[in-house]
Amino acid sequence: MLWTFTLLLFCIRLSLGMTSMAMESQPELWIESNYPQAPWENITLWCRSPSQISSKFLLLKDKTQMTWVRPSYKTFQASFFLGALTESKTGLYRCCYWKETGWSKPSKILELEAPGQLPKPIFWIQAETPPLPGCNVNILCHGWLQDLVFMLFKEGYAEPVDYQVPTGTVAIFSIDNMTPDKEGVYICRTHIQMLPTLWSEPSDPLKLVVAGLYPKPSLTASPGPIMAPGESLSLRCQGPIYGMTFALMRLEDLEMSFYYKKPIKNEAYFFFPTLKIHDSGHYLCFYYDGSYRGSLLSDILKIWVTDAFPKTWLLARPSSVVPLGQNVSLRCHGSVDGVGLELYKKGEEKPLQFLDATSVSDNKPFLLRDVTHYDAGIYSCHYRPTWKTSIRTGAHNSVELVVVAKPPKPSLSAWPSTLFKEGKIITLQCRVSHPVLEFCLEWEERTAFYTFSEDGDFIITNIEGKGTGTYSCSSRVEAPPNIWSHRSKPLKLMGPAGFVTWNSILNEAIRLSLVMQLVALLLVLLWIRWKCRRLRIRQAWLLGTAQGVTMFFIVTALLCCGLCNGVLTEETEIIMPTPKPELWAETNFPQAPWKNLTLWCRSPSGSTKEFVLLKDGTGWIATRPASEQVRAAFPLGALTQGRRGSYHCHSWEEMAVSEPSEALELVGSDILPKPVLSASPPIRGKELQIRCKGWLAGMEFALYKEGEQEPVQQLGAVGREAFFTIRRMEDKYEGNYSCRTHTTTLPFKWSEPSEPLELVIKEMYPKPFFKTWANSLVTLGTRVTFNCSTPLQHMSFILYKDGSEIASSDRSWANPGASTAHFLIISVGIGDGGNYSCRYYDFDIWSEPSDAVELVVTEFYPKPTLLAQPGPVVLPGKNVTLRCQGTLTGMRFALLQEGSQAPLQFQSATGSSADFLLHTVGAEDSGNYSCIYYETTMSNRGSYFSMPLMIWVTDTFPKPWLFAEPSSVVPMGQNVTLWCQGPVHGVGYILHKEGEPTSRLLWRSTSIDGAFPITNISAASIGRYSCCYHPDWTSSIKIQPSNTLELMVTGLLPKPSLLAQPGSMVAPGENVTLQCQGELPDSTFVLLKEGIQAPLEHLRPRGDRADFWMPVVRGEDSGIYSCIYYLDSAPFAASNHSDSLEIWVTDKPPKPSLSAWPNTVFKLGKDITLQCRGPLPGVEFVLEHEGEEAPQQFSEDGDFVINNVEGKGIGNYSCSYRLQASPDIWSEPSDPLELVGAAGPTTQECTVGNIVRSSLIVVVVVALGVVLAVEWKKWPRLRTRGSETDGRDQTIVLEECNQEGETGTTTNSPSSTSRGLSVDVPVPI
Repeated sequence: MLWTFTLLLFCIRLSLGMTSMAMESQPELWIESNYPQAPWENITLWCRSPSQISSKFLLLKDKTQMTWVRPSYKTFQASFFLGALTESKTGLYRCCYWKETGWSKPSKILELEAPGQLPKPIFWIQAETPPLPGCNVNILCHGWLQDLVFMLFKEGYAEPVDYQVPTGTVAIFSIDNMTPDKEGVYICRTHIQMLPTLWSEPSDPLKLVVAGLYPKPSLTASPGPIMAPGESLSLRCQGPIYGMTFALMRLEDLEMSFYYKKPIKNEAYFFFPTLKIHDSGHYLCFYYDGSYRGSLLSDILKIWVTDAFPKTWLLARPSSVVPLGQNVSLRCHGSVDGVGLELYKKGEEKPLQFLDATSVSDNKPFLLRDVTHYDAGIYSCHYRPTWKTSIRTGAHNSVELVVVAKPPKPSLSAWPSTLFKEGKIITLQCRVSHPVLEFCLEWEERTAFYTFSEDGDFIITNIEGKGTGTYSCSSRVEAPPNIWSHRSKPLKLMGPAGFVTWNSILNEAIRLSLVMQLVALLLVLLWIRWKCRRLRIRQAWLLGTAQGVTMFFIVTALLCCGLCNGVLTEETEIIMPTPKPELWAETNFPQAPWKNLTLWCRSPSGSTKEFVLLKDGTGWIATRPASEQVRAAFPLGALTQGRRGSYHCHSWEEMAVSEPSEALELVGSDILPKPVLSASPPIRGKELQIRCKGWLAGMEFALYKEGEQEPVQQLGAVGREAFFTIRRMEDKYEGNYSCRTHTTTLPFKWSEPSEPLELVIKEMYPKPFFKTWANSLVTLGTRVTFNCSTPLQHMSFILYKDGSEIASSDRSWANPGASTAHFLIISVGIGDGGNYSCRYYDFDIWSEPSDAVELVVTEFYPKPTLLAQPGPVVLPGKNVTLRCQGTLTGMRFALLQEGSQAPLQFQSATGSSADFLLHTVGAEDSGNYSCIYYETTMSNRGSYFSMPLMIWVTDTFPKPWLFAEPSSVVPMGQNVTLWCQGPVHGVGYILHKEGEPTSRLLWRSTSIDGAFPITNISAASIGRYSCCYHPDWTSSIKIQPSNTLELMVTGLLPKPSLLAQPGSMVAPGENVTLQCQGELPDSTFVLLKEGIQAPLEHLRPRGDRADFWMPVVRGEDSGIYSCIYYLDSAPFAASNHSDSLEIWVTDKPPKPSLSAWPNTVFKLGKDITLQCRGPLPGVEFVLEHEGEEAPQQFSEDGDFVINNVEGKGIGNYSCSYRLQASPDIWSEPSDPLELVGAAGPTTQECTVGNIVRSSLIVVVVVALGVVLAVEWKKWPRLRTRGSETDGRDQTIVLEECNQEGETGTTTNSPSSTSRGLSVDVPVPI
């Protein structure tokens, strides 16, 4: 019974998509012997721990006798030597291992009987894959010894149903798709390969039955699914059949939370008298009969046991800023299912609206209709349980609803600046803090100028200086779309680029003057210091003042230069860093990798040129060029003392070097490199994956938690990294974690522990809104902007690529309202593809990560092919499969629809194709589809887009169009192709000819057109044709015929003549009659125009002439016409073409072009030929010289020879022409052409910039000379003594600065006394 129910339990687990778990971590016990044909001669028992290393192992015999061993080091297994199997050593053996909480559960029982007999095998089941009711089952038979033959027997069958010879001690018998005919009692037996007569005893029987044969029950909670700790709860499981046994289980802990109940009629109650926190989880129930035939599983019921409701989030749609009289929906999000919600407004005690649990499950919002100013305020939402409970109301966010007559005005900015540069454009960015439907840009200088954009970006060009002016923008919200916001503050664009303006001249002058000031002041400072050394100046304040003033002017000039260069910068570009490469090690000695190591460096960027390996951050080891796989190898050989250290690598591109890879530390022999442990921020109640990255392939991984000696999880060899999963993050999983790697065989070689990773569940803001303003599938060089926003104020943002931080944006205190960050990639490179996400934070509180945006860089691989099955035309309500066939395997595919920025579906495929199912299509699914494929390991490098495939959702095929190429009027014996063209791809066409029962068929599965060639056309080919679609699949879709095409052959009758009345040149709006004159009566006339394949008009006149009237002609009626005719008795056998007649519809003929040969500059003794050319034949040209009233010359070929006698040939010339048939109609004059100067010395041009620079240099030099002269006069080089009254001039000689004197010596000499009392007067030199 127990084994039968275990099978049912395993199938139940797998029907939920969960990994099967063992009842408890049991050790494994087996026998080893060096006597394969008589294993009882020498027996050693081995005991292995399933997932933890241990320091002690215990062997039990008959539940009483115990033997334990303590290995010299912690290990996974230990041996117990028994020797020969004697009578005293027979019995029941089990083993245990020591873990932190005590001895483990014992292993399965090994029964050793008398010598000469094999031990009895044990038998159990293991489910492998879903689903119910017929799951796949593996039956495991443990024979205790290696190299045995295992036989599987079924009750009622004499012969074994299966046998196996495994290399280990366990055989696995597989029973696929468990059905009732495979039910029964199974046993297994073993025997030695060399002694087929020596059998073990049969194992205990195992009965297999099928679960899921009865309908599923219902599971409900009373009083409700969310309760407080200490309260009571009753779960009711009700089925349709009486007398069944019911079972309840919690998915988080299947074995420890399995409850059985005898039914009360057709239901059972599971009572929890005192709930605890760990009772929270996902519950389901089922029932089964006495033969363990079970029902399907009930729907999952989530039970919450908490003292406070989880936090709720309220969002306003379409925006929290609502125009007066419109509707707004408030959507409340929470993590608790099956509980209603209520909406509160701040200042009001009672809730405004309620939503029951069903409405919440249907994702219905709170709706405010026709809002007024009374509805403005702060709103929040709370859970509303319908049962009595003591749970407190949890935290919640609030939304402030603003009701305005108009939405608030947006902000307008220019990138890169508001000043046009030559050949550059400016992008105006209109931004608001709430979602909008559309932006509008207005130009004040042009009242009728309006342009619209969905993302708020407007590109302004400055062709011919027409881009400058004042701009403003406004926006409108999604509902209603006819109310526009206030206009933003005006923004003025200056320029124009490429033209010399007073602004640019002033800017150039200021910049040059500042540079000259800086140079002059530096020279003055050096001159003052030189004078200090030449003269003995005791006035120290004079030198200090001069130096201070000079430095003040220098600092001011530098600041001014900085301001001049910085005021134009209005936005900082966030440049994505070059992606860092990946570093790992490879070896051909798995158990001793340090004997021979090779380091590999691989870059995700396809533009990498070479790799550099560094040791200890400074030592350059080697440089290797990149291979086709964008990687390079660095052989190290044996790990000696000199090669130990920390390694990392860089990748080099054309103009950049990448960030360093993660450091690989090689610490010595017998120690593996330290792994790296990482994880995303833990979120309460969510699944968390912890990534342990090793450096060598084929290693096993162990995850440790601080405070626990044994590993909490272990994983086998899965490449160079392992992902440990915490299914539901809770407080008990908080702490510091580390991981280690080790070899797969004994003795284990371990790595050092990784750096600790702290997992702490913190209060988090809701995830931000993250999107890209362009399509996520981009080409190289595309500009991409990521928008990360949140309704919360003053937040900082972080941008991540493939989990690594690449950019940040600090909070803005100046802008109130919602926080938004724009991350910009100016030009997408080949390494910029990947998965992008963002987060925001406020001091120490972070948000949840946003939804990821996959950026795919396309046009790297060949384009795929997109096909529709069964066909591209589908009836409404049917399914269609779109198959995207690529050229590479293991790619990820994306399906796109024209008009949608984001892909519709993604699929990862192991092969080279992926199938996308469009289920129950409607009219909205009609459109053009395309697909791409891309790799996810190399920066999302993708293919070209496939050719678009049009999907029609209709009950009738669209009407195709039939035309002839080159024309439907063909000369006898020539070739013509009839094209049946329609918008549907992948469908064949049928061509019908009037009067013939058979049709021509053409299948073109990859072309939009169907071509029907007709060679050497004759009278048998002429007639009326039509075509239609011919699908190759069975469908009830109606098919429409195309237009009718009349195919005519010419050259069988004399040609007619064609005339135009009143003439061949007509002004727009006038009438023209084309007269086609034939030679035979009873004819039908046809008018043809060059460039148009089908005839323009058919006429059947009474006589032999047809008048084709063209009323109110326009410019597009201009062209070359001809006509033909055919007899009524022989339709479609037509005459030759008439002579061509060209019709011009214009007020004036188009202006000609005027050029000079050989050039426009006269040379000494040489003439210049002016060539006037027009588009019409039969005209007369006239040349005019500016300043002369009469025309200069007339010419029929348009060539005019000009000489420069006495300098009279220079000046501006233009030309025009007139038709010889209409001499009163002149064309517009050509553009003027200037002939310049006679031969002579070349004059030197001087631009405005050179004039400004030269003038400023002269002014600055003169000013500097004046300043130096004034300072020179004031400087005390010579001094005088005495007065003017005594008539005597007394002079003194100044002492040189380098003359030595004893200033500290005291003297009473007259000279010294007079020198101390004299008054020095400066004397000019």
